[in-house]
Order: sequence, then C-alpha cells, then structure tokens
Amino acid sequence: METFAVAVTLFLIMDPLGNIPIFLSVLSKVTPERRIKILIRELIIALMIMLLFLFSGPVILKVLGLSREAVAIGGGLVLMIIAIRMIFPSRGGVMGDDGSDGEPLVVPLAVPLIAGPSVLATLVLLADTGPERSVDWLMALGGAWFLSAIILLSSQGLFKLLGARGLKAIERLMGMILISISVQMLLDGFKSYMG
Repeated sequence: METFAVAVTLFLIMDPLGNIPIFLSVLSKVTPERRIKILIRELIIALMIMLLFLFSGPVILKVLGLSREAVAIGGGLVLMIIAIRMIFPSRGGVMGDDGSDGEPLVVPLAVPLIAGPSVLATLVLLADTGPERSVDWLMALGGAWFLSAIILLSSQGLFKLLGARGLKAIERLMGMILISISVQMLLDGFKSYMG
C-alpha cells in the first residue's frame, strides 16, 4: 500500500470531521480558554499511543498470540461497525455516550475517538506486514494525525461554518468510504488466511 493511501485511510478512520460534534459536546462544560489546552494534550496522548502500536506491532501480536489475519479481520469488523454507525448514527453518536462530565483525560477523546481500535489494528498490521517501511508508515501516521489535529483544533469555527447538517453529511460520506476500506481489510484477512 502506498504511503499516501495509508495516510488517507488513517485520516478517514480517525474521522476528525465526524468527531467535531462529540468533541464539542464533551468539552461543553470546559471554559473556552481550557479547551485548546485539553485538545492539544489529548492529541499528543493519542499520537503517543499510536506510535507505540506502530513500533511495537509485531511484539504485541506475538505476546497476545494473534495472527496477522486475526487482526486484519477483527480490525475490519470494528471498522465496519464504526462506518455503519457513521452512516446511520445512533442517539449517543458514533462512539456512544458515557454520560461523564468534567474535563476528560485520555478517554474518550484520545482513546477511542482519535486512537481507536481500528486505527491501532491498522498500525499493528502495517508494522507487521511491512517492517522495512516503518519510515513510510511514520510519515503516513504523522500526516493523518497532523491534519486531524488542525481540524479538531478548528472545531468551533468549522461547526459554525458547516453547521450540524454539513458535518453529518461529511461524516456519512466518510462512512461510505470506510465501509469499502473495511471490506477490503476483511477480504485481505480472509485471503491471507485461506492462502
């Protein structure tokens, strides 16, 4: 897979545009001055977690006794569920609503909204299938994370510009693309397992 294609896939899985309403909702009780600091902190925590999975992917697979195929199929299924929830949102949003108040730390912003299970599974697969391309994977992750960070840090303005309907339309479009990516992950996993 090309570096640009990996970056686009990671960006779509991170779904920053679809996460804007969730981020704004979670941070609604936090003062506007504090929101940017919290967002930066959560983005950095998410990046650290994703880097950990990228560089220790094969070790994680070995310790857990998982095959590449199992991670591809499991990641594809989780990605498909997330994509379906993007297209047909439930009452609590894509990730549900935990009902917690106050200032978030790690959950739910860093994990699972930015560094979710599908992103982590994809990074583990990349690290395991192409360890010699770790610089390419790092560039793809960095690009996807950076673009997501810009979008999330601009979330207040984007919400005003696009409105709730505009964001929903974009999220559903991204969900349709993710469905195709998840099916491809499943097909690759089954093909590898059967072959």
